[in-house]
Amino acid sequence: METDYKVKLEIFEGPLDLLLYLIKRDELDIYDISLERITKQYLEYLQAFKELNIDVAGEFVVMAANLIYLKSRSLLPVDQQPPEEDVEEDDPRWDLIRQLIEYKKFKEAAAQLQVRQLEQELIFVREPNGIDPIAAAPLRLGEVGVFQLINAFQAVIKRVEAREDLREIFGEHYTVSDKIEWILQRVSDGVPLRFSELFARMASRVEIVVTFLALLELVRLRQITATQENPFDEIQLTAAPK
Repeated sequence: METDYKVKLEIFEGPLDLLLYLIKRDELDIYDISLERITKQYLEYLQAFKELNIDVAGEFVVMAANLIYLKSRSLLPVDQQPPEEDVEEDDPRWDLIRQLIEYKKFKEAAAQLQVRQLEQELIFVREPNGIDPIAAAPLRLGEVGVFQLINAFQAVIKRVEAREDLREIFGEHYTVSDKIEWILQRVSDGVPLRFSELFARMASRVEIVVTFLALLELVRLRQITATQENPFDEIQLTAAPK
């Protein structure tokens, strides 16, 4: 495995995006979130980012610390809560809930503006100077972001680890560049490839990780398109139109 390989995937979404994704994925009530559950899932994502050598902004770590603090506060008896002047409500979740609701409103408004922008681009084509068209291009409708890809990756890892034939062969060597070529060959016929199919015959954790890194790089370069017909359907991989 290329241990010095660094994923150059830009993460334009922040920690609140991740929390909203987790809430929506598990069909939770935003007003009644479980701090224990959401903290555990959030930390699992940070661990996945670390394992995949993905750089994340410091705000992700700050949010992790805040979640752990809120979780610890929620476990304290009422008579041992911080002094009244240090808290605004009895329930430590409310400040976080307010942030999520407010951010969700702005995010939905931004999504509406993006749809209008995409409609406008069908009429007028313009490329502002000084902007990388690949890095700046928004996700098209149906495309998935990094959180959905990480979620699918975690599901593959859990499924493989549950099998008895999981192995790490001594001396095995996989490279991201080789896996990039392999993935491009898999989608070269134009037929959509299910995410799970990509990893179906892999029993080595190292091979799975390297393959996923290659996929992230192809998605970043927009050589591969990852889409879902409906939210939380299995991800479909296709070669991007040339």
